[in-house]
Formats: sequence, C-alpha cells, structure tokens
Amino acid sequence: MIVDGVFSGGGIKGFAYVGAIQALEEKGIKFERVAGTSAGAILATFIAAGFNAQELEVIFDELNLKVLLDPPKMTREFPFLKWLNLYKRFGLYKGRALENWFLEKLATKGIYTFGDLPKDSLKLVASDLTNGKMIVLPDDLHHYNIDGSTFPISRALRMSCGLPFFFEPVYLKNGKSESVIVDGGVLSNFPLWIYDNGHKKRPVLGMKLSSSSEDRAPHEINNAIQLFEALFTTMQNAHDNRYIARKHVKNIIFIPVEDYSTTQFDLDEKTKNKLISIGKERTIQFLKSWSPVW
Repeated sequence: MIVDGVFSGGGIKGFAYVGAIQALEEKGIKFERVAGTSAGAILATFIAAGFNAQELEVIFDELNLKVLLDPPKMTREFPFLKWLNLYKRFGLYKGRALENWFLEKLATKGIYTFGDLPKDSLKLVASDLTNGKMIVLPDDLHHYNIDGSTFPISRALRMSCGLPFFFEPVYLKNGKSESVIVDGGVLSNFPLWIYDNGHKKRPVLGMKLSSSSEDRAPHEINNAIQLFEALFTTMQNAHDNRYIARKHVKNIIFIPVEDYSTTQFDLDEKTKNKLISIGKERTIQFLKSWSPVW
C-alpha cells in the first residue's frame, strides 16, 4: 500500500519512529510523500531520501547524541557563561553539529537540496518568530527571496528542529530584514493538515509521539518549571488538536512516550531499544484493525 505520511515532533522520543517504520515495512506499506516537524521532520527527510528501516536502525544505533551538542568554546571553558550565551544568542548550543550530521547522512544518498528529491515529496515545518507565522519548507522560501530547490535540506532540518533556548535559532535574510526561525513545533507539532486537506491523492497516515487526547493524563503543575512545560506543550498541541477530528484519529498511530524527555541527550542503549520497541508494538497493534479512511 502506498500512503502519505505525517510525523509529529518529540525530540529524542523520535527513536520510537524506527520501530514504527519497521512494522510498516513488514506489512508492505510505503510512503509517496512525507511531512513532519522537529523529530518528525528528521524521520520524514530520511524516508524521502531513501533510507529503509534497517538503515535507520543502524544510523540511530551508532549515533552518539552528545556529539550533537556543541556549546560555544567560551562556555566549555567557563560553564557559568552559558547563561550569558543564552541571553545573547538565544540558545545553549550552536546547532551546527546537528546540521553537519544531517548533511553527512544525507550525502550518503546523494541528497543535498530539495531539488535532489521528487517535487513535493518532502515538506518540513518551522516557525518564523519575527513575522509571527508558520512556514512550510521548501514551499514558503520564496517569501524570503530564496529558491527552494537549491536550499540545503540539512539547514531546513536544523530550522525545524531548533528547540527554542536549547539550540540557537537560524536567521533567514530577506533584503535588509532578518527573520528568526525556530522549531516548527512552536506553532504546529503535528502538521497533518499538510496532506489531509481535502485534496488527498491517497491515504494519509499520521504518527504522533504521544497518547491520544482521550488517554493523555492531565498536566501536573506544582512549580514554575512544570508550569512552563505545560504552557509550551499546550501551545504546541492547541492548533493541531483543533484540526484532528474523529475521522482523522482513525488514521493516526499514537505512540505513548510521555514518560521520556524531549531533550534526554544522555539516552542509554536500553532506553533507545525500549523506545524502538514501543514504536513497533504500538504500530503492529494499530495495523491489526486499520482500515484507511480518506
């Protein structure tokens, strides 16, 4: 079966996607077009570039997550300066190591820019904070006088994965003005609307790194940190939850990984394997009763 796929953000919890793709491949389900936000953008890109489930497992099994964290040199020598860097540059880590890792992996498939992929086969979501709007890459790059076909996918991925205050934002210049671009999850963490828009060409299968809204436990808010987490999560999901109707839910694989942290970059092998196992088990369970609605 050929479907279009949409994948939610979720940071490190995205390891669960590896197991989900394994289960889908075993059932002969393949993707024609893919879209995603943040961690979902990474998976979507690797699928569009031609990586199969076995290759994805090798890539993520070999990945040392801590290598992707690249604090400025001065904060490595004087750790207390990281808060100054956060104030001045809006992030604890530069994000270049992350972008370079994307570039390196995509290069093995000969993929560098959106022009190296079939037209409209990949769409990534990011947030333009300067202009207060959501952007879909590469479609909206012409608003910044940029040719989307020549834009590096590794840079687009860094934009979609640019968790605010964690990674420094990406800046897009448009003449004399400059836009601050961060994680797409700020405005749409699960962009099902990209393909499920009334003009579907085939079934749209969504994957969301959380339980369904009916099964999700309420936020526990007892301190300022928990308040911020609840606030950010609510902002991420408000737009998408209003869009997801009952008919959409039947085409969404909900992967319950709320017990894991989005930024747990010290993930051990046991936890990686557990996430992969959860993704595969939940997808197998979903496929037993799935009848595509479109």
